[in-house]
Amino acid sequence: MSSLTVVESPTPTEPIDPTVSVVVPLYNEEENMDPAVAEILEALDALPEAAELILVDDGSTDGTLRKAWAWSERDPRVRVIEFRRNFGQTAALQAGMAYARGRRIVLMDGDQQNDPHDIGMLLQKMDEGYDVVSGWRKNRQDRALSRKLPSKVANGLISRVTGVRLHDYGCTLKVYDAEVVRDLRLYGELHRFIPALAEMSGARVVEVPVNHRARTRGKSKYGIGRMPRVLLDMFTVKFLLTYMVKPMQLFGLLGIFCFGFGLITTAYLAGDKLFGSHSLADRPLLLLACSAAIVGVLLMCTGIIMELLIRVYHEVGERAPFSVRRTSDAVQLESIPTAGGPSRRSRVNHPWNARP
Repeated sequence: MSSLTVVESPTPTEPIDPTVSVVVPLYNEEENMDPAVAEILEALDALPEAAELILVDDGSTDGTLRKAWAWSERDPRVRVIEFRRNFGQTAALQAGMAYARGRRIVLMDGDQQNDPHDIGMLLQKMDEGYDVVSGWRKNRQDRALSRKLPSKVANGLISRVTGVRLHDYGCTLKVYDAEVVRDLRLYGELHRFIPALAEMSGARVVEVPVNHRARTRGKSKYGIGRMPRVLLDMFTVKFLLTYMVKPMQLFGLLGIFCFGFGLITTAYLAGDKLFGSHSLADRPLLLLACSAAIVGVLLMCTGIIMELLIRVYHEVGERAPFSVRRTSDAVQLESIPTAGGPSRRSRVNHPWNARP
């Protein structure tokens, strides 16, 4: 049975058909909550279209959740998702995107370093025909050694590996077309790679400079210690972009190369033994050839297994990387993946969901 519990929002009314959904993941941001939410709502007031604010509490241990529910009671545009424990920023963003009702989804941090008044500018840029508008913290207000330098190196590597050239993959402030991203299945640190994954489905991606402010309250949850995980996920994304629906082309080619090397080397050694009368007992090349042939067979078998797994993935889906305790309303209960399985909402045409 599902562990999801839904409670009705105590607000008397709700926004009618919001076209913009702002998703903010929160983890121990008690000091920033009130000023951050107030500023975001002020920015939403200036938009020409209806908007909602989705606060995702990622298992906070301070007063963040209490303040989030207070805002939900105070303003009908504010909706809350409460996790049972800390699942990480990627899971929080995916839950918010699945819960969003707008056709355009804005992601941003809740520490007030992102400027919510940039949302209007990003939406205007999207009106030019883009599916993803990514913020670029051109004048980033962070420490150079521990934050800016590692970020610059990581952004260069990610751009090179994925082929999607962005200056700032790590900037959370981005706007997405809901149909492009709502069916992505994210885990690990993959939230920063959403533009690359979106482009895989044919999305048009553009980057624009945004305002960035120094943190004045609370403690940063990011550091240089996240770099190894980001780099590992980068290789995962490269595999997904290149071999998601054709893993046999990677493992099969490697297998053929290894098996071919082993076969040719073994033939050479056999000829050398038969016609050159050389002993094979002290020839380490024989061990290498046999090992290469075995590895080649194993790689080709791995490719076959991966092909089968890909088909299972497409047909069955995967377990959601988070568990929701309750939400502020029941409007989109079926859009939220629970711990028991994938979303029951009908999916759009997306390469991750299409059968190969």
